[in-house]
Amino acid sequence: MFSKEEASKIRSEFWTKFGKMMAPHRSQGGAKVNWTNYKTGVKNIYFKMDVDSKKASIGIYLTHKDVEIQEIYFQQFVDMKDYMQSILNEKWEWELNSRNEIGQVVSKIYIEKHGLNMFRKDNWADIYQFLQPRILKLDEFWDDTKEVFKSLA
Repeated sequence: MFSKEEASKIRSEFWTKFGKMMAPHRSQGGAKVNWTNYKTGVKNIYFKMDVDSKKASIGIYLTHKDVEIQEIYFQQFVDMKDYMQSILNEKWEWELNSRNEIGQVVSKIYIEKHGLNMFRKDNWADIYQFLQPRILKLDEFWDDTKEVFKSLA
């Protein structure tokens, strides 16, 4: 096991390397993007990548404190589900009103890959191969659909 400091250093190194690997990629709109902290431009809609000692995940997180508004956003994603899946080329999990690690109600659309460990550097290439194409495809989807969500805000 690692100390908190060692684990923090590994996480930082992992995400720094991922950021450098992604730096040459521009968004669908041609803008330079901080891929590790993707800004959707719509409050309470986040693209989040996460990696720990058991899995890697990427998803869309809806965090509006008003659960009814969160459900409206989620329903809009449901209405675009076929289009989203046509870009992603895979099925993702859809969860309305789940709880995050600190107990807040969130809705999420995500995919996970188990058996990957951020703390094993020999897993990093597989993790990057999992995350990279998916964040790029999310960006493609978002470039086509973000105005719909901006109009709901």
